Amino acid sequence: MTTTGHNRTIGSIRELAARYASGALTPTQCVEETLKRIDAVDRPEVWIHRVSAEDLYARAAQLEALQADAGDALFVHAPLFGVPFAVKDNIDVAGMPTTAACPAFAYTPEESAFVVQCLLAAGAILIGKTNLDQFATGLVGVRSPHGAVRQVEFPGRVSGGSSSGSAVAVAAGCVAFSLGTDTAGSGRVPAGFNELVGLKPSVGLVSKRGVVPACRSLDCVSIFAHDVADAWAVLNQLAVFDPLDSFSRPVPALGLSARPLRIGVPASAEFYGDTLAADAFHATLVTLREHLAPAPARIDLTPFTEVSALLYDGPWVAERRAALGGFFDTHRGAIDPVVGGVIEKADQYSAVDAFAAQYRLAELKRQAEAVFDDIDVLIVPTTPTHPTIAAVQANPVELNSQLGYYTNFVNLLDLCALAVPGVRRGDGLPAGVTLIAPAGADHRLAVLGAQIQALFFADAHAADLPQRPLPMQEPSIMLAVVGAHLRGQPLNGQLLQAGARFVEATQTAPDYRLYALAGTTPPKPALIRMPDDLRETTSPNRSIAVELWQMPLRLFGALVAQVPAPLGIGTVRLANGFSVQGFICEPAAVAPGSGAVDITHFGGWLAYLASLAAPAAAAVSC
Repeated sequence: MTTTGHNRTIGSIRELAARYASGALTPTQCVEETLKRIDAVDRPEVWIHRVSAEDLYARAAQLEALQADAGDALFVHAPLFGVPFAVKDNIDVAGMPTTAACPAFAYTPEESAFVVQCLLAAGAILIGKTNLDQFATGLVGVRSPHGAVRQVEFPGRVSGGSSSGSAVAVAAGCVAFSLGTDTAGSGRVPAGFNELVGLKPSVGLVSKRGVVPACRSLDCVSIFAHDVADAWAVLNQLAVFDPLDSFSRPVPALGLSARPLRIGVPASAEFYGDTLAADAFHATLVTLREHLAPAPARIDLTPFTEVSALLYDGPWVAERRAALGGFFDTHRGAIDPVVGGVIEKADQYSAVDAFAAQYRLAELKRQAEAVFDDIDVLIVPTTPTHPTIAAVQANPVELNSQLGYYTNFVNLLDLCALAVPGVRRGDGLPAGVTLIAPAGADHRLAVLGAQIQALFFADAHAADLPQRPLPMQEPSIMLAVVGAHLRGQPLNGQLLQAGARFVEATQTAPDYRLYALAGTTPPKPALIRMPDDLRETTSPNRSIAVELWQMPLRLFGALVAQVPAPLGIGTVRLANGFSVQGFICEPAAVAPGSGAVDITHFGGWLAYLASLAAPAAAAVSC
């Protein structure tokens, strides 16, 4: 069951790269297309500030000069070359006002937020800053003096918030991706409402320096894109430890799983009487059961929903009050009445209440951790319902609260999340699911999310993801792989499970021999370095093809423990003169009578395997 509902006239990051590489598109032409598209969409409520056309063309010229200088290495230096994007207007851009949708709060920073700096350094083109629920307080997209941001296809429905403009800018095809923020679901609810991917990374994985805080300890910069591949490409540029952000932290990657993921779903799902939303979720689960998760575990969400109550019905609302400081007292009349009403609830709570809530959160975290002992990923509806703008304006607090039922607990519990589209509702409105897992499982969610999206969208790029984990943010070790751990081979999953990332294919120094060991399952080679005095003219030493993989040092010992004798881990010399750790073998394992076959002349394990397959293929053709 697939569809192609994306309004992606701008193209994916991969498609744009192909057009740039072939010469079919230049950055100047991309700017022209983007400006025409924004005019044609005619959604002024999406934007608070736009980069001037003059500055956009200057940026295009700068990129064209970079392209001329970089040549074939362009996308190594600028992986997001020429990709147009937008940011939520609580994220600083140098020389452009930051308002958080409150004109009285406006200031003009001299320096861009760290995340904006990363994207510009990667070659992206900033188009403008987008509308939001004021001070990122809301999940609806209607709490702004710049007007309510409407759902991209159904103007009577809310777009979701608080990152409303960022979501609709992508959904309407104005930009390829955008940045939002997510404290209680603001990067996921608008994704679900506008049939987008909403990536909310592990807390602290992406720097918040230069972002107006909502709840400083919980906030995350989030990403909106049409598919998981694009969102993941952007996160690869943003997942950089920032020592100048006190809440940035190296997040140890959990890696992929070598076995099928254990999926959990709500034992009892809440939809507030919205049967169309319930039907869409159940239809999505049916497809997932058929293809990915035949027997998901049924999870009691009570600990999670109790945590949600702490966020807005407990002392954490005081963090929003602290973020505004004296501005809240001096400019109360300039603040949206609903937003002000939410924030002023902070006055009801004491320091004692704050500590009591912290203790209760610690208890609930233990319960949530126990849930994830039995499952790898929790799948929930992104939202339980999709209200109209009129309904939200008539009942702003209750309906907003309903939208956070499946989102509010995530950051408080230090979880990562990924919203992906699913089966649409019976009335045609988009609906989706959110994948949730412990901090560090971002790559695990991306791979699963890409697989899910590929079930429903023919143009989703699932194939881009599985081998591309995030850059290491912790001590690591380089490992040379020669046989069954190579990409596509039976034991490669052990590397992926350990959070390893492929670096490059290369060769050893020219003083090695390679043997096919006898009686190993799966078949394995033996790499042995031979001293010069044992060189034989009938079987000369030579360079052997290997792959280099970078893996977290903390997981290296567990991998070594899985290596069976006579294989082991030792020092491998590379053709470039460097030495790394790698798979080697005891010489006794290839002694005469061992049954080992010298396959050095093939130059590598994959070439040897291909030689075995060739006669079989020839026999079949005969």
